[in-house]
Amino acid sequence: MSGGHARHALVTGASSGIGAAIVTRLLAEGWSVCGISRTDPRRTDPNYRHLCLDLANADALPPELATSGFDALVHAAGVMRAAPLGGLDPEASRTLWRLHVEAAERLANLLAPRMPDGGRIVLIGSRGAIGLPRRSQYGATKAALVAMARAWAQELAPRGITVNVVAPAATETPMLLDPARSASPPQLPPIGRLIRPEEVAALTAFLLGPEAGAITGQQIMVCGGASL
Repeated sequence: MSGGHARHALVTGASSGIGAAIVTRLLAEGWSVCGISRTDPRRTDPNYRHLCLDLANADALPPELATSGFDALVHAAGVMRAAPLGGLDPEASRTLWRLHVEAAERLANLLAPRMPDGGRIVLIGSRGAIGLPRRSQYGATKAALVAMARAWAQELAPRGITVNVVAPAATETPMLLDPARSASPPQLPPIGRLIRPEEVAALTAFLLGPEAGAITGQQIMVCGGASL
């Protein structure tokens, strides 16, 4: 990653939960951050600017993002939908796909060609990508992120751009209170507590840094032992 200027990151899902924790961590580490979410978090840090966008809308991305000179992309925006087989809602699948997969695809397609050599891409996945009861639709979209990340990692490796997936288990965020997941309540990992957003942010920040240049195409679990 080029070292002659302040590092500039684009972070989606920036208003709450994991995305907000990542923004806070990056600002503390001296990054300049552009956050995207439907709600403006009203941050006062001069190194932060916000774009109010609904990433579930395929046409939401402004073309000028391509010329903003981002060193890193972090796609943390997400929602949970849970239902058993026999009760799956096709519209839920479309929403999950648009927000988790299509938004990541469009952002990477727009930014990666103009990203400086040594840039970074991190997609926030989920332990649910391995397959969990009542979460087939959600898990399928998170698994798709892994396939995309591995393909992009191979394409971008000659430029020193890394692409990884950070996959947390149940994390202490507002999404846990989403009524849409009431049929599939979270389970505590073996460590006896939920994952903290700051823990996911710490790993993400490391993957964006210079010491993670040899880590690419990986899905890294932050699961408190839940995937053992």
